[in-house]
Amino acid sequence: MTQEKFFWADQIADRIIKEKGNKKEYVCASGITPSGTVHIGNFREVITTELVVRALQDKGKKVRFIYSWDDYDRFRKVPVGIDKKYENYIGMPLSKVPSPFKKSQSYAEHFEKEFETSLVKVGINPEFIRQSEMNKKCKYASLIKVIIDKRIEIVKILNKYRKEPLKKDWMPVKVYCEKCGNDFTRIINAEGYFIEYECKCGFKDKIDYRKKGLVKVPWRIDWPMRWKYEEVDFEPGGADHSAAGGSFDTAKEIIKKIFDYEVPLYYVYSWIKIKGGKDFSSSEGNALSLDEVEEVYEPEVLRYLFVGTRPNKEFQISFDNDIIKIYEDYDVLEKKYYEGQANPQEKRIYELSQVNKPAKKRLKKTGFRHLITSVQLKKEKELNKESQVRAKKVARWIEKYAGEDMKFEVQTKVSARLEGKEKETMKELKKSLESRDFNEKELLDEFYMICEKIGMKNTEFFDAAYRVIIGKSKGPRLASLILTIGKDKIIKLLEQIK
Repeated sequence: MTQEKFFWADQIADRIIKEKGNKKEYVCASGITPSGTVHIGNFREVITTELVVRALQDKGKKVRFIYSWDDYDRFRKVPVGIDKKYENYIGMPLSKVPSPFKKSQSYAEHFEKEFETSLVKVGINPEFIRQSEMNKKCKYASLIKVIIDKRIEIVKILNKYRKEPLKKDWMPVKVYCEKCGNDFTRIINAEGYFIEYECKCGFKDKIDYRKKGLVKVPWRIDWPMRWKYEEVDFEPGGADHSAAGGSFDTAKEIIKKIFDYEVPLYYVYSWIKIKGGKDFSSSEGNALSLDEVEEVYEPEVLRYLFVGTRPNKEFQISFDNDIIKIYEDYDVLEKKYYEGQANPQEKRIYELSQVNKPAKKRLKKTGFRHLITSVQLKKEKELNKESQVRAKKVARWIEKYAGEDMKFEVQTKVSARLEGKEKETMKELKKSLESRDFNEKELLDEFYMICEKIGMKNTEFFDAAYRVIIGKSKGPRLASLILTIGKDKIIKLLEQIK
């Protein structure tokens, strides 16, 4: 059995090929409305799609990977932190709202560019489609006509999932006013490719929507319309779209009955959370961006988190001390991969965690835990190139997220008050360090021998050593700390204990 049979993305790729047939090119889709910062929770959708794309490509298939920016959606409300004067833009397309950050960009473009730049760093390079441009070019005109012509059938489908039925004169499209730019409009008549509308601002007009891209289709119809237009074969969706009666339920009926097209293979992904944090919400100002996560997570380690967890399983991204174990788990996997000890599942996870293809030889990196000490001792220049890159992630983590137990400053004078056995063990530690050189494991064993010799509990020994060396009761692993500082400096410090 090949390694691909064990991995979820390869299983999905096999299903796509089986259900959609042997096509010249498969289309895998993802997308979002850039209503605010595209947070790390949204990243799960695009990386799920990207991993399926890679799986198809590894099977020798040609794939078109598209990412839709739904920037023709209306500006609905002013997010936290944005000037309240932006309420004047409510009802306008996001692509027409000016950016509160850069005058050269629109509101939508600011968040689009921010996310696109972050995606490149983790090896994700889809074909970006801006719906504002697609609508401006009237690309969906023929499908919009189908929607208007079959509006009675669409209403029946939508009403099946509504508590209150839609009004009889409800139209499955909205028009952005050509004069004021917002969607506070009412359609007076729609026939053929012509729509007559009037706006709240008093403006009236009759347009040919093959020539003027002012018509916007609501989400529940827009989604299947674009499946049809792009001939989508696969797209994942979040729990909100996938709930009973949600947009996926209506989309799969509309795509078949209105557009005569097969439903794309669909995969539900679960939410992710920040450990101990609130649910993500761009509008509420709780939106940790991919770029912020990349400050402390290497691209491969970040990918590893998502690759190694099936999309339909929830997980948390840690910024507390758990990040140390995440890095350690990744390093163990990498070691197993290059030593030929990884099982098929592990091998596949490692391969897909890489931004590019795995390197021919393992690039040696210092572990995250050890770097916590090196960075605070300002010894980054002693590291190799790869470790220096990781050290920058560690430094940022210490600055923004590390607990006080991980932060320290090496003492130059012993200020700790030591009792009888504490003094004895510290003197014994001095003798041991003077006697010979140790590696980390040997030094750790030496600690236990000292404790046994003096008759002191291990925990009490560590407490005393930390207080002497860094002035607090806890810190990085003691053996690693001492070796990184240098035994000569530690001996000089211990000489002060009389």
